[in-house]
Amino acid sequence: MVLLQETKCQDADFPRFEIEAAGYGTAIHGQKSYNGVAILSRHPMVDISCRLPGDDSDEQARYIEATIEGWRMASLYLPNGNPAPGDKYDYKLAWMRRLKAHAETLLRAETPFLLGGDYNICPTDDDVYDPPNWQMDALCRPDSRAAFRAIVNLGLMEAFRALHKETGRYSFWDYQAGAWQRDEGLRIDHFLLSPQAADRLVACDIDKSPRGKDKASDHTPVWIELD
Repeated sequence: MVLLQETKCQDADFPRFEIEAAGYGTAIHGQKSYNGVAILSRHPMVDISCRLPGDDSDEQARYIEATIEGWRMASLYLPNGNPAPGDKYDYKLAWMRRLKAHAETLLRAETPFLLGGDYNICPTDDDVYDPPNWQMDALCRPDSRAAFRAIVNLGLMEAFRALHKETGRYSFWDYQAGAWQRDEGLRIDHFLLSPQAADRLVACDIDKSPRGKDKASDHTPVWIELD
């Protein structure tokens, strides 16, 4: 299974046929030029939902969820929130409150679930290369981190940190000013697991190698293995 974020295309423009030819089914929720999320799976997907509940007026394509082999899987692209404070930051925090409420609903169902993707949150200072200079950025502000902790504290496991205690492990490096070459990164891509899913966690890590390729994404893949 693959979770994608920032596909930046409408559903009709998504390379569905090429991906399906490679053996993957697709669940997509796109938007022209911005946002966009998708799930690719070699197993059938059912009960696909393309919105995060809680605000019917929100038209941004940031969340998709499907049931795969009895698991509820979600790909999410949480708002960046900058500049903060401001309307974009208010939207970020409101979106996180909606995510927390939805996680509570999923927990009550007692079905194993995974919420994975670009959270645009550095959970602690261990997840940012220069904490003092980032402390007032929307990715690191106290309110952002508190909202992330509130979701985790429902009883979810942050998979990478559960297995890796070392600092200086990042999943994002900006294109500007040689950030990649100097390893000036951020860890903002996460998997949150329900208790039933956490019991099946085998491994989770960050694959840095794609970031060093020509015309690479500014994010690099984070992967997880579940039994």
